[in-house]
Amino acid sequence: MRVCFYTLGCKVNLNETGALEQMFRANGFTIAQENEPADVFVVNSCTVTNFGDQKSRKWLRRKKRENPGAVTVLTGCYPQAFPEEAAQFTEADLVCGNGDRKAILDNVLKLLDGHERIVAITPHQRGEKFEELPVERFETHTRAFIKVEDGCNRRCAYCVIPRARGYVRSRSEENILKELAVLAGAGYQEVVFSGINLSSYGQDTGTTLAALCEKAAGVPGIRRIRLGSLEPDLMDDESIRRMAAVPQVCPQFHLSLQSGCTETLRRMRRVYTAGQYAEVVEKLRAAFPRAVFTTDVIVGFPGETQAEFEESMAFVRKIGFLKVHVFSYSRREGTPAYDMPGQIDEHTKALRSHALQAAADEVRAQVIGAMAGTEAEVLLERQVANGIFTGYTKEYVPVRIRVPGRRTGDIVPAVLGAFDGTRCAAQPV
Repeated sequence: MRVCFYTLGCKVNLNETGALEQMFRANGFTIAQENEPADVFVVNSCTVTNFGDQKSRKWLRRKKRENPGAVTVLTGCYPQAFPEEAAQFTEADLVCGNGDRKAILDNVLKLLDGHERIVAITPHQRGEKFEELPVERFETHTRAFIKVEDGCNRRCAYCVIPRARGYVRSRSEENILKELAVLAGAGYQEVVFSGINLSSYGQDTGTTLAALCEKAAGVPGIRRIRLGSLEPDLMDDESIRRMAAVPQVCPQFHLSLQSGCTETLRRMRRVYTAGQYAEVVEKLRAAFPRAVFTTDVIVGFPGETQAEFEESMAFVRKIGFLKVHVFSYSRREGTPAYDMPGQIDEHTKALRSHALQAAADEVRAQVIGAMAGTEAEVLLERQVANGIFTGYTKEYVPVRIRVPGRRTGDIVPAVLGAFDGTRCAAQPV
């Protein structure tokens, strides 16, 4: 039997797909690639925007048409957030949400055995536990991604994810450390902690993300700990101090911004000001001498004036981000912002998105350019020619380097050179 997975959305979804692939493989399935025929097709959906829902449905329809006898599965955030709508998508033989992922295999086996269509979406509830979905290896990555937290207790005006993911629930430190030991034994030297609201890790179990980093650093073989998206207001002085004392913690922080204008942030129902965000950046820079920052910014949020947009763009330049993911605001049913007054037209949003991305790219070139001549350690991620690799530094600077005799997954010392807009040339030390 062959199964094909299609993943949309965040690193948490990618991690969960990896766990599902492992589970199916352990039960005799072969993993098929996107363009290959299969007996089962699974979409792990994202519902941040309506477009994500459309992509999930379109992909399953096409696979059903190309493979008439195959079993099709719609899982993930879309059916969890909009169960009634997803249940009506009859091209999916199995419709299930983000809960009880382990039941997917059993239900697929039932469908392959002739069972009629199954809709099994369990609503999130307060007090539910973190679902264990360990992953022992990642087929196409030299970094290991570990999901340590799920859910979000916040209610930002533009975001539907709390409906899809439920309340904060943290994975036990014991299980995380066990999985880390397995991954280190398999040769992974860098681990990426991911979560829906990673900064909230431990709020429900009496621990903290900083404590997890300290313990993870004690696992033999783990040389880098990279953190996923962080909420600025939850990066308190104690957490910063403790993380800075862990040499394995990478000094690259994806610090969620959304807007550099405080008035816009208030309408978004974010819980910090632009000034408070800048203070957290300065504290991290003081604690981590090589700290760099990546972020997400939304343009065209309801009510955003041209002056507010320009204030946000000026803030991006002021902080000096290594990289900015720019998003045009997309109206999402089920969120407070959907009906807010002052909706921005698509043309204006596109212009602002283009302008902000151009500014962010300019800043990126300046930040990486300033690193020329400095030493860094490069994780070799892909061999592009004989002895030539691409990879990333601890600061998440993309690098191209020639190191004959090495292999992917190695970490090598290097001196950074010129940045060509895509990658930084480097020479081995």
